[in-house]
Amino acid sequence: MLLAARLAELRNERGWSLEELARRSGVSRSTLSRAERREISPTASLLGRLCAVYGRTLSQLLSEVETEPAHLVRAGVQTVWTDEASGFVRRSVSPPQAGLRAEVVEGTLRPGADLSYDRPPVPGMEQHIWVLDGSVEMTVDGTAHTLRAGDCLRTRLWGPTRFRCLGPEPVRYAVVVVLP
Repeated sequence: MLLAARLAELRNERGWSLEELARRSGVSRSTLSRAERREISPTASLLGRLCAVYGRTLSQLLSEVETEPAHLVRAGVQTVWTDEASGFVRRSVSPPQAGLRAEVVEGTLRPGADLSYDRPPVPGMEQHIWVLDGSVEMTVDGTAHTLRAGDCLRTRLWGPTRFRCLGPEPVRYAVVVVLP
């Protein structure tokens, strides 16, 4: 998998050992090593921590292991990434391209799914979370917001965030990410 190789490449570009990356990310050395050797599929939480350390959004990281993105991306070829452990499915609706600051992502969480990030990949990035179906509790820096179909929350991220599907059906939402 190209993602595993890119993760190892990012660490090596900085001259970091696995121990140093573990210290910076809060992820165990063994988990990092297994992810770089393709022994495990990285979870959303793991990739979120690594993106924060490397100063990238998840879409940017995923785009680095793909060919140059097109201007028009048909629904059938949009990159979909699934984290079975957390119940999170992520679709890159508009893959980022060098020089662009905004992207659109679709997220789906199964009922009961709970996804937390310790910090944003890029401090100060702006997000607009628009719920398309279902309901989600979005917690930003300790403040919980219950969002239902049609609701939109605009926020700038500096600290921890959490997405929790309130059920009983999955929640599907669009996120517009704007880099500072």
